[in-house]
Amino acid sequence: QLKLVESGGGLVQPGGSLRLSCAASGFTLDYYTIGWFRQAPGNEREGVSCISSRGGMTDYVDSVKGRFTISRDNAKNTVYLQMNRLKPEDTAVYYCAALGGRKFSCNFYSNYDYWGQGTQVTVSS
Repeated sequence: QLKLVESGGGLVQPGGSLRLSCAASGFTLDYYTIGWFRQAPGNEREGVSCISSRGGMTDYVDSVKGRFTISRDNAKNTVYLQMNRLKPEDTAVYYCAALGGRKFSCNFYSNYDYWGQGTQVTVSS
């Protein structure tokens, strides 16, 4: 069974950090572009960050640039999202998604093939 599982969410104070993990089972992540998305109550889902399957090209939504870093560890079949200097507006359910095909770039508008169940991130004092 092909599956993505997110972990690492939780409650953190403003200015704090979290590292989200996206682990794959049933397939090899290094052949996939990986995206992180988030959805806050009442809001549409938005792309946060992505990393290409070839070349490790990355992209970020403007609101997280300089604070979030996406990376992949192919040996562990896992992609990470390091989130620093968190703000209350970062509060959302965070999802990872995988897009098949060997690509040198990534984007947030492709039809991603697999999605995880999400992990809650709450930034509050």
